[in-house]
Amino acid sequence: MKINYLAAMMQDIGNVGQTHLEPRKPFNDTVLKGYKLTSNDIDNFLKYWHEFQMKNASSQVDECQGYCQGEIYNWLRAYNSIHGYVSLMICIFGTIANILNIMVLTRKEMAKTPINNILKWLAVADMFVMLEYIPYTSYQYIYMGPGEKDLSYTWAVCLLVHMHFTQILHTISIGLTVTLAVWRYVAIRHPNGGCANFLLAHSREAILLPFILSPILCLPTYFVFKVRETYDVDKANEEAMYHVYFDKDSVLYRFNFWIHSVLIKLLPCGILIVISAVLMHVLCEASRRRLKLRDYNNPAKYAIQLNLNEAKSKKPPRCDRRNDRTTLLLVAVLVLFLITEFPQGLLGLLSGVMEKCFFAHCYPPFGELMDLLALINAAVGFVLYGLMSKQFRSTFRSLFMKRHFGSTEMTRLTRVTTTCV
Repeated sequence: MKINYLAAMMQDIGNVGQTHLEPRKPFNDTVLKGYKLTSNDIDNFLKYWHEFQMKNASSQVDECQGYCQGEIYNWLRAYNSIHGYVSLMICIFGTIANILNIMVLTRKEMAKTPINNILKWLAVADMFVMLEYIPYTSYQYIYMGPGEKDLSYTWAVCLLVHMHFTQILHTISIGLTVTLAVWRYVAIRHPNGGCANFLLAHSREAILLPFILSPILCLPTYFVFKVRETYDVDKANEEAMYHVYFDKDSVLYRFNFWIHSVLIKLLPCGILIVISAVLMHVLCEASRRRLKLRDYNNPAKYAIQLNLNEAKSKKPPRCDRRNDRTTLLLVAVLVLFLITEFPQGLLGLLSGVMEKCFFAHCYPPFGELMDLLALINAAVGFVLYGLMSKQFRSTFRSLFMKRHFGSTEMTRLTRVTTTCV
């Protein structure tokens, strides 16, 4: 029998680090002269290479043994089994809700304010995220059974497109949320300053900026992930298998984690925490002012000191109360954003710091939960606007419930400043 030199080479690779083995003599050209490479040689080479990779994988598993174990991971794996149905229901509701948001926020009386325009485009980005997630979750979690995998080239490309598409749109949503917070901060702290006038004059550019920057910030991801072709040597037909591949040891991979976790997630969260604290402080100051002016509700006291008209003059102006409701609504939007985005940024940061073991064993169980939080954040905007904005409710009723809502009410609603919702 002829010497299978490919198999011998793999045995040399597998014997690296083993002791008490005689060194194999190096091959030379005279040994290989006249040798015809056959398909069996290729098959044996692939088989030995697969065994070598499996040995390396088992050694890596031993290095990461004991990572991320406990009851919380059992709960996460239990949720992952129903993630498809839960996410599908949220996406259907969120898509309809965001369509209603767009319809209401594009009405003439609502579209006059820059903040409503930001909320409108935020609803557009969230709507497309959910529309794209519906076919993904339907096929990945519902159509395919537990443990079943689709290793076709078509599905691998779909996964890659899904990954890039959702990341870009989600980054756009983050940018619009930061723009919303900065806009409200300037409107409250410096309503008549040069910065406020500049923002009012360039509102369209401020909304367009996240749509331009997001694909640029996601640029490293395009080069980190790619479709890879592999073969299963244990199967007789040796069909090609395709999956999304990334090199965990590459510098670009770690750089992408830092960009995604720090620049796209944690930095916006830090900005929103500061702005949310400032907005909450403004709300507390307004509440204290209203408490000082609440004596007009005491008729006995005012019967002695003031007449009824003077007492009414003590009541806070209507637009001040409306501005407070607007600020409270935006604070609720920002807090919900922080609840959903900060854990994702923290997990990404830990994956970049602790690298292989944390990403391989701790990050994947949280994947579906992070998707769920992001979908909830994109879906509940309609509920928040309906609960906290009187103008939104009135416009919604006039659009869907009554054809002739009444000119008096609509005239009152259109008399709003550029900072009211």
